[in-house]
Amino acid sequence: MSVTKIIEVVGRSSVSSDDAVKNALAEASQNLRDVKALDVVSVGLRGDNLDEWGALCRISFLVESVAD
Repeated sequence: MSVTKIIEVVGRSSVSSDDAVKNALAEASQNLRDVKALDVVSVGLRGDNLDEWGALCRISFLVESVAD
């Protein structure tokens, strides 16, 4: 049986909301294995001049089982 863990991450981009999502996945993928899904919770503009996209994403990945 497999177990899935879900974390929330925020990606940022000055280009687009899609790029912010891609950045969130790229950064998370450097530390996570077996990523199974990404859900975009919200996107919005941030910063003093509202010139930076932020994307709140939920990423699910398999939890590795450890045998004794």
